Amino acid sequence: MSHTIAVFCLGVSAFPVAKKIAKFLDAELHGKTGRVSQADVFFTDAMEHLSKLFQDGIPIVGVCASAVLIRGVARSINDKRNEPALVAVAEDGSVVVPLLGGHHGANNIARKISKLLGVDPAITTSGDIRFGISLDEPPEGFVLANPEDVKEFSASLLAGESLMIYSDENHSSLDYVLGNKNLGSDHKQVFYNWLKVSSLTFSSIDNLRITLTSKTVSGNKENLVYHPKTISVGVGCERGTNKEELISLVGSTLKKNKISHESVAAVVSIDLKSDEPAIHALSENLTDKTGKSCPARFFDAVELEEQAPKLQNPSLIVFKEVGCHGVAEGAALAASGKTGKLVIPKIKSKHATCAIAESSELIDPQKIGNSQGTLYIVGTGPGSPKWRLPESEEILKNSSDWVGYGLYLDLIADLNKNQFGKEKHRLHKFELGQEEKRVRHALNLAAQGKTVALISSGDPEIYGMATLVFEMLESADTETDQNSNWNRIRILSTPGISAMQAAGALAGAPLGHDFCSISLSDLLTPWDTIKSRIIAAAKSDFVIAFYNPVSTKRINQLSQALDILLKHRSPDTPVIIAKNLGRIGELVNVVTLACIDPSELNMLTIVIVGSSQSKKIQLPNGVIRVYTPRGYHNKIKT
Repeated sequence: MSHTIAVFCLGVSAFPVAKKIAKFLDAELHGKTGRVSQADVFFTDAMEHLSKLFQDGIPIVGVCASAVLIRGVARSINDKRNEPALVAVAEDGSVVVPLLGGHHGANNIARKISKLLGVDPAITTSGDIRFGISLDEPPEGFVLANPEDVKEFSASLLAGESLMIYSDENHSSLDYVLGNKNLGSDHKQVFYNWLKVSSLTFSSIDNLRITLTSKTVSGNKENLVYHPKTISVGVGCERGTNKEELISLVGSTLKKNKISHESVAAVVSIDLKSDEPAIHALSENLTDKTGKSCPARFFDAVELEEQAPKLQNPSLIVFKEVGCHGVAEGAALAASGKTGKLVIPKIKSKHATCAIAESSELIDPQKIGNSQGTLYIVGTGPGSPKWRLPESEEILKNSSDWVGYGLYLDLIADLNKNQFGKEKHRLHKFELGQEEKRVRHALNLAAQGKTVALISSGDPEIYGMATLVFEMLESADTETDQNSNWNRIRILSTPGISAMQAAGALAGAPLGHDFCSISLSDLLTPWDTIKSRIIAAAKSDFVIAFYNPVSTKRINQLSQALDILLKHRSPDTPVIIAKNLGRIGELVNVVTLACIDPSELNMLTIVIVGSSQSKKIQLPNGVIRVYTPRGYHNKIKT
């Protein structure tokens, strides 16, 4: 379930409170188009937007009437165990009501907002009212193993049953919960502090119990079991190890030693294995009760070698191969921090190893090692936000760094500023013509474990950056420079609406039958090669989309291309001239093949030349449209 909170705002009267809440919660402000001027995300249909947010598991704070929220999510309500938080806030901030997902964050969110606004939250769940905390919503870093028993457990508490707390150690947990003793930064102290601020009454009698343990313990309606995220699983494996072997090795090791997988905070290894599919499969396999997968994190050999004095099975062979004396044990210890200790030394299967360490403090995966770097190659369309695909926007929002030509980054600036004017992503701008530098920089950032978006306008596969990425990967000298890390990056490409698609849609349907695209730039392709392709396309009667038709230093190529086409097509052949698509100054004209003036074009222009079958028609309102028939009229006649 997502932890990104959406603050939903319908109009100007609710905007001041919504903005205040969004800033306080570090949340996204979602505003209705035409009603509010500032928002991180704009929407047009309120009901559809609410339904989509709820279905995606995104907590919603609606600064509006509760009825609006209820109607918006009603058709998406399915399983209360998985529903996200839904909180209604009055437009003047006088009332805060958790409507759904009270034990999935809504009550806590309501409490935070109420404290901000100086009001009392209208919490109606009996346990929260009576105890002051949600027993099935422990602090960050803890997982309740048996949430299905909370209802009966709470009922017993409300009926007056006594309560005791247990942990792995033999000390009297009661003293710590009551505040008589303190454990400092120990994870147990975090848990005890959560219980201490509640109105729960503890005693030495254990009709009911709360158990805090990293061990596998079966909970029931009389025993709520909480697991702290204090376990790190170090792994190593041969290249191409079957994922089932690694999953089985770790699973059996945890089971044999009665360690709960709910307590596993991270799967860790050496950075040379950051692209190993089996390790990432193990990470996904160790999903906990809350639906979170266990993050995979990676250390370099230097960091792992720092753990050498603590290793129980150091290996000279491993040191010679990767530069440290132990991968599985070393990674587990590195992840567990200063208070960590090796609880399960290295265990082997045929192709893999694992070791387990435990820390007395909670392990935050984001603060250890690095993740596998990800490079997204993103197409943002011609320029207008309306032509950006939802997948592209989602990727851009989730990337830490954006790399691209300055103009392309400027065209998506609306996604980089929150309602307070703060930039949300690190920008890396490059000049036109610095394509290789752009790609190299993006790959290097991703090799550091970052999530990087390499941005192209239009579609990255069509005269965009995608080709250059793979070309540079293939030519990288993996033995002698930092490019060796490039091959361990996860690379994903997402499409965009191309300039020829946008121009075609605005002009009619010129690409309705066979077509091709040709770039007239001879910077990377010899002109003779380009010329031969134009001749072939002309003879084959393709509709042709010309990219990069002219530049300040290159105007003759388009003229030569037109001369070739005039030998094969009528001077009256319709031609679409599209400039600044999706941007200020957008202009789409329909001319004829004989009337094109190359001096009026630039690099932000695309030219689509019709085939011999393409037609120009004038609609009753005087608008000109171009289309290329596929022959349906013949089918209709028959």
